[in-house]
Amino acid sequence: MSKLDPRLPLLDDFDLEGKVVLARVDHNVVEKGLIKDAFRIDSTYGLIHHISSRGGFPVLMTHVGRTRDSKTGNIKTGPGTAVTAVVDYLNRKIKGGFVVPELPVDPDKGILSLDPGLLAGLLADLKKRAAGGIYLPNTRWFAGEESKDERAKELARSFAAIADLYVNDAFGSWQPHASTYDAARAMPSAAGFLMQKELVHLDLVLNPEAPFVAVVAGSKYDTKIGPLTKLYEKVDRLILGGVIYNAFLAAKYGVEIKGVAGEDVELARGLVEKDKSAGKILEPSAVIESPTLDRSEPGKTRVVRLSDFKPGARYEYFLDVADEGFDAPGVSEALAGARTVFVNAVMGLTPHFPDGSRRLYSEIAKNKTARKLYGGGDTLTELKNLTPGVYLEALDDETYYFFTGGGAVLTAIESGAYGLKPVAALLKD
Repeated sequence: MSKLDPRLPLLDDFDLEGKVVLARVDHNVVEKGLIKDAFRIDSTYGLIHHISSRGGFPVLMTHVGRTRDSKTGNIKTGPGTAVTAVVDYLNRKIKGGFVVPELPVDPDKGILSLDPGLLAGLLADLKKRAAGGIYLPNTRWFAGEESKDERAKELARSFAAIADLYVNDAFGSWQPHASTYDAARAMPSAAGFLMQKELVHLDLVLNPEAPFVAVVAGSKYDTKIGPLTKLYEKVDRLILGGVIYNAFLAAKYGVEIKGVAGEDVELARGLVEKDKSAGKILEPSAVIESPTLDRSEPGKTRVVRLSDFKPGARYEYFLDVADEGFDAPGVSEALAGARTVFVNAVMGLTPHFPDGSRRLYSEIAKNKTARKLYGGGDTLTELKNLTPGVYLEALDDETYYFFTGGGAVLTAIESGAYGLKPVAALLKD
């Protein structure tokens, strides 16, 4: 197994006895006030128990959703992006329970500052073990969290005023905000256990054992072009899905596909040209065409085979890879013969078009010896929903690993693991 950079301070390097430990976690799992998937919360139990068992006092924080209006800069607070659902879930699982402090909220600007004095009573209770921990409000409710000015540093100094040690255990929260970046520079800091685990497994993607097969999908080609270019250099075989695959097909075969932007097709031409000589991209040979984004009209969808493409032809939405598409020469064989498989892909527009993803996950599961590394978010959710048997078996199978942040993995593929700014902020000089 890969090793961590020796410059990375680890939680075990610090004495926690009597110390307040501020841990940035990634519990961004709330949608409309309800938990959509508790995997990321469950992944941090070890950290919480470890802090308490070594005499420390845990204070947790996470972001939830998007709260800032991009045009006005106003911050919207309310039940939909509150940490309430997360804390309720934790309090059913962990003895002692977490308490959320009530802080003054401006209706347009969010929480303007974090006054350590407002937490004095809760911190006193925490140190008397009258509470299991403190859980701060959604970090994106704080005016300084996503700001790029002195307010971010001011918020980080406030974090430092309430805690003795900062721990980053939020690999999936890769953007350099006050709670992920500035806080690490404002006080003694360390990588949590989940962060360490993610970095170790990330190295298996960045330095894979060959043959290496990657499967990548997405709704916009331009957001994936950087990591996709880097990934192409590493893979032996690459399988595409979603709009990314549609853009590739449009560029390669000269067809028009509804819903695929012209700029995405232009970007995909570079990959088409590159693959003419390298031949790394495997093409599932059939896709599902639909005039609408759902299956509300029976009989309206049809299977289109790549062999029937004619230059200039126009098609409706391609919303999935057909099950039979995986029977194309080389596709199943590549997945079966791989030593490393990285999957950051939902092949179709779920829930109405699940066939491609279901077949993909089932094919990968047939390979019992390869390292199977799954990106987080939608990929993991659909793996659970579409192939629950595969998922349950994978939980006890050491050849599988589920990242908590698929976007973080893709960003790290482009920048390097320690090029992620929140990780770099932890490193000792």
